[in-house]
Amino acid sequence: MPLFRSLAFAWIAIAAQALAAPPNLVVFLSDDHSMLDSTPYGSTAVRTPNMQRVADDGLRFTHAFVAAPACAPSRASLLTGLYPARHLAEDNHAQPRDDVRKLPAYLHDLGYQVVAFGKVSHYRQTGLYGFDHFDYDSFHDHRGIQAALDYLDAWKQDKPLCLFVGTNWPHTPWPEKSTYDPAEVSLEAKFVDTPETRDAVAQYYQAINNMDDDLGRIYDGARRKFGDDLIFLQTSDHGAQLPFSKWNLYDGGIRVPMLAVWPGVIRPGSSTSAMVQWIDILPTLVELAGGRAPDENIDGRSFAPVLRGERDEHRDRIFTTHSGDRQFNVYPIRSIRTRDWKYIRNLHPEFQYASHINRHAPAPSLIYWRSWEKAAQTDPAARTIVHNYRERPREELYDLRNDPHELHNLAGEPAHRQRLDEMALELDRWMQRNQDSQRVFSQPLLLGDEPTLLPPKP
Repeated sequence: MPLFRSLAFAWIAIAAQALAAPPNLVVFLSDDHSMLDSTPYGSTAVRTPNMQRVADDGLRFTHAFVAAPACAPSRASLLTGLYPARHLAEDNHAQPRDDVRKLPAYLHDLGYQVVAFGKVSHYRQTGLYGFDHFDYDSFHDHRGIQAALDYLDAWKQDKPLCLFVGTNWPHTPWPEKSTYDPAEVSLEAKFVDTPETRDAVAQYYQAINNMDDDLGRIYDGARRKFGDDLIFLQTSDHGAQLPFSKWNLYDGGIRVPMLAVWPGVIRPGSSTSAMVQWIDILPTLVELAGGRAPDENIDGRSFAPVLRGERDEHRDRIFTTHSGDRQFNVYPIRSIRTRDWKYIRNLHPEFQYASHINRHAPAPSLIYWRSWEKAAQTDPAARTIVHNYRERPREELYDLRNDPHELHNLAGEPAHRQRLDEMALELDRWMQRNQDSQRVFSQPLLLGDEPTLLPPKP
């Protein structure tokens, strides 16, 4: 009987939501923020009290992933519901196809005003997506946060609002001064522990604090304006600009925080291990807005049932891609990830992996990278890390349950040959379905080439 009453209450709540006016939607996007660098995900080294407040008020996703670990392809996937090979913004800074329907168009059909402030699409591409209003979408233009709050305060229209707000934090350049003690930061096992590395991570933590402050202001503004008539979503476009994270298909690059608040529907302080991806956000928002999720025309699938507590499962595998960032990290990669295993294919292992980390002149990345190279001259462990950054095998296979930091490549072990072959075949078939051209978009470095410093991106 108690179970029956609980289920009945849940269905009554769902029915009430269906009859109610469409909810206001607020989506907050952070920039270059890895999941584990957050208080709700267990970090004790970095402080994100506002993320924790949002998590305490709603639902924490533990297995949320992007489609690509670079800004332009990731955000285009969010706003089209398509994988990069289908919207064609594969190389970073590229634009999606003009003929692809974008998220604002779906919500316009449902009577929504759809606006964006700050970095929502890639820089200065917001106008391509059909927002009713957008502003402050250039590099590190922090005026978007206050502008979004001003827009909320002035909002009086008799229609539901979908508001996207993108902070530029913790994207580089990080604050030069940090309130964190470099001796107390948490370094990943793949990092070389040098004073320069610790200084850089302390600066990254400070940038996370800036993001968290922006989040708190937007969350409070949205609750103040809409009260409980609100669905609030917070997530990040990919991992940090640190080695083996951004521009990589390791979890440090593709696994991101995702928090959702829906007063009266989502149980405060709850969590889910449902595997969701950024391509799923578009159909989810369409369904939450009262429409039918366009599952047949896009790659994403609505996870609204997870938000409503009807399910605790969504996807059973995640596909991710990376191509490059203009002349940086010209290194195409593809992967398939299940809950417990990941298979990575480096399409051109004859290329050298070289990114902003070791080719971009401004500090702090080059400073700590030089310290890694110096350590590698005498320390075998550092030498291995530097080698693994620059040179990748064609195939990588990781047992994520026993090796969550992806330190031990099992691709060459006979005991795992069958699993590797099965995942490789499934990745092949997925690439064929998506008409993945596997294009190399710029001139790569080859193994043995000496990386030359490149100027900053415009």
